[in-house]
Amino acid sequence: MDGYRVAVVGATGAVGTRMIQMLEETSLPIDSIKYLASKRSAGQVLKFKGQDVTVEETTPDSFENVDLALFSAGGGVSKKFAPEAIKRGAVVVDNTSAFRMDPDVPLVVPEVNEQALYEHKGLIANPNCSTIQMVVALEPIRKNYGLKKVVVTTMQAVSGAGNLAIQELKDETQAYLDGEEMQAGILPASGDKKHYPIAFNPLPQIDVFEDTGYTHEEWKMIHETKKIMSDQDIQVTATCVRVPVVVSHSESVWFEIESHDASVKKIQNILSDAPGVVLQDDPEHQIYPQAINATGKKDTFVGRVRADLEQNNAFQLWVVSDNLLKGAAWNSVQIAEKLHELDLLRVPK
Repeated sequence: MDGYRVAVVGATGAVGTRMIQMLEETSLPIDSIKYLASKRSAGQVLKFKGQDVTVEETTPDSFENVDLALFSAGGGVSKKFAPEAIKRGAVVVDNTSAFRMDPDVPLVVPEVNEQALYEHKGLIANPNCSTIQMVVALEPIRKNYGLKKVVVTTMQAVSGAGNLAIQELKDETQAYLDGEEMQAGILPASGDKKHYPIAFNPLPQIDVFEDTGYTHEEWKMIHETKKIMSDQDIQVTATCVRVPVVVSHSESVWFEIESHDASVKKIQNILSDAPGVVLQDDPEHQIYPQAINATGKKDTFVGRVRADLEQNNAFQLWVVSDNLLKGAAWNSVQIAEKLHELDLLRVPK
């Protein structure tokens, strides 16, 4: 066999289609590929490097003779079919929240903790999109200066809620411009009781509320950051906001470090050399990351580096990244590339 036999689960979704794009561009040797989705989507014909590939319904037997399975079809699908894929010899990279906090499942951002891949037992979890871009920006700072506390406010694109949410934003925008009533049926959380318009209306709710008053999205950012950085002592708090942007999340990140040796210039120099980071930070010429410019790119863009004027050893960043690429599809394929590079793309015996 010259390459790997790959399956993409959720191939017709917002992330799945971009997984296919990333696999077309990857250095990973691929011998064959199959697209899997729900029964409703089966029969659709998509492309891979110019060749037609018919979407198949996902069943346990879909994973026979598959080496690598990339999942992005919802947590319920992952819980049902990931064990079936592993049982048949596939390594699973899962882009849902189903296994992220399982202590036996590595939660990986390659720029931050690729060493965790050595612990995999056939399953690797892809972190939440908003967590990924934040830790990519903070990890080089943590390595050099330590990290005590993080306060993040996110401004997250509607594509994080899927293709239907994108269409809802477009429909509501047109209705608003036409002077008509906006009809909301998905956001802020499809499974919650009430729905509100997102067009021209940022919503301070992503996912459902926990008993603490935090949303589950905020809970994920807090606990995933600690797991990825292998440090339960880092203090993290988050406010996650859905904004009327189609693609790319933006984040305002305040953080406190342990060292007294840092400066804005030193942090900028560290970030300019950090893997996966593009520094865009020239306030004099109004240069800083923007969602519209990050869309379609694999990098994490960082700017507005500045010192807290009221507290020593505290700084602020502005972080922007394409939530469907680095926040999901590209990070998943990156994990697969690292598994191949480290000779770990096999199920441990």
